[in-house]
Amino acid sequence: MTFSPMNINKVLNNPRLAQAILGVSRKEFLSLLETFEQILYEHRDSKNRKRIVGGGAKGNIKSAQQKLFYILFYIKNYPTYDTAAFIFGSSKSRTHGWTQAILPLLEKTLGRKVVLPQRQLASPEEFFRKFPGVKEVMIDGVERPTHRPKKEKTQKKHYSGKKKRHTRKNIVMTDPTKKILVLTPSKHGKVHDKRLTDKNILMPNIPKDIDVYTDTGFLGVQKEHGNVFMPKKKPRNGFLTQEEKEINKIISFFRIGVEHAIGGMKRFRCVSDTYRNRNGIDDGFALVSAGLWNFHLEMQG
Repeated sequence: MTFSPMNINKVLNNPRLAQAILGVSRKEFLSLLETFEQILYEHRDSKNRKRIVGGGAKGNIKSAQQKLFYILFYIKNYPTYDTAAFIFGSSKSRTHGWTQAILPLLEKTLGRKVVLPQRQLASPEEFFRKFPGVKEVMIDGVERPTHRPKKEKTQKKHYSGKKKRHTRKNIVMTDPTKKILVLTPSKHGKVHDKRLTDKNILMPNIPKDIDVYTDTGFLGVQKEHGNVFMPKKKPRNGFLTQEEKEINKIISFFRIGVEHAIGGMKRFRCVSDTYRNRNGIDDGFALVSAGLWNFHLEMQG
């Protein structure tokens, strides 16, 4: 089986096929390719090489276009390495190596495009510097299923009582345009949303005049920030008044943006399917998927 530029052009020239196979449009792919190619050459030049560039065995994906196509295909569809090897006419070990090598280059590409979310906030001043003009933010937790670990201690760490399964978790903060501003590092699913927010010192570094919309999983953040809007829970054996229901609807209306942003990330199956790889690369998957969502919004605007 031969993988050639003809396969790529066939996909890119069909908008529906491009979204289904790569998760990006032709316009987005070509814009990414321009920067990706530059970063790839910089990466090659930075190595202590014993051969000139192009020396040694020839792989099935040689050009920058083919490498970008492969990694977008992988994170969009999240195939097993055996499946990817069959599709790209290679071996399981080779496709594993491609993923490990090319994913950081795509992350650098999105970084140079200035679309990657922040991993944390150092101060309210940094918030104003990074996100000028933002007056309100929405915060929510996002979990992805993972295989049940073999070790009992690891099982307990990854078991999410909320999802009733083993998961990995991030906290997402967005603005009203659905852009992901902050994506905290991936952690095991047992950690509560509020505790994970505290661990990343998120709330104290959001300026006090910024409105913050959350769900009830963040109960307690009101003590750290004065402008928190959170739906009110129905009391046990009680009920909500009509006014309280209307307020909950308004809060839900504002919060829907963060749900759309999480859905934008989960267009890529590497962050929605059950995680199969070893812990570590899942954080790269989440960060790149969030960056691609932000890049999509920027290209639309």
